[in-house]
Amino acid sequence: MALVEVRELVKVFPAGESLLRRASGEVRAVDGVSLDIHAGETLGLVGESGSGKTTLGRLILRLVEPTSGAVLFDGRNVLAATAGEVRRMRREMQIIFQDPFGSLDPRMRVEAIITEPLVIHGEGDAAVRRTRARELIRAVGLDQSALARFPHEFSGGQRQRIGIARALALRPRFIVADEPVSALDVSVGGQIVNLLAQLQRDFGLTYLFISHSMPLVRYLATRIAVMYRGKLVEVGETAQVTTAPQHPYTRSLLAATPEIAFAAV
Repeated sequence: MALVEVRELVKVFPAGESLLRRASGEVRAVDGVSLDIHAGETLGLVGESGSGKTTLGRLILRLVEPTSGAVLFDGRNVLAATAGEVRRMRREMQIIFQDPFGSLDPRMRVEAIITEPLVIHGEGDAAVRRTRARELIRAVGLDQSALARFPHEFSGGQRQRIGIARALALRPRFIVADEPVSALDVSVGGQIVNLLAQLQRDFGLTYLFISHSMPLVRYLATRIAVMYRGKLVEVGETAQVTTAPQHPYTRSLLAATPEIAFAAV
């Protein structure tokens, strides 16, 4: 059984002028999407800006409420869950945000940022949380001294490592990585991608990796799902999608994006 099951998911926003505008003045940001994400895999969700991929990721986590459809996590209906049930599910489903500059509270020290999810969920006392913060900061490749500092003291790549550590605090099983390297230069982004691959092996994680870069998802993903104008137009094994794409939009993405080399870890 899939860890995450998405069935006919729809999200409609009111809209002004838009490429996706309907006669009623609506944007169907996610338009009848169905897919499965299997435990331990990385499903790469790729498409250009405005294709609906970020909205889909947030719908799965119920950070955005859907218009219709269903999401199951480990057999549990996420969209029918009560507030308390969603809170408990949050321990197992986390997100890494795109912007490493805007996603960290500048008033909080790194230790407080990483341990905040533990505080919110009432996990452990101060000593347990401090130990967990030390473990995680090492796991993402930063020195323990970083815990006493503030976000503005770090580079973009270091901030993203801190955001990743925060996402891991509750020991989740599933992580939505929403364009986690798009705000970084190529070399730093490659380091973050390799870190995510290493953490997946170390912690047994399942990823939905959202990106506009076909070479990036080709490198990291087990399977690739291609999104265009709110719909999934192609889903398949990475080798199949990247060497024998079936949909014209997939072929255009492959043709338009230069290959990028990532040094494997």
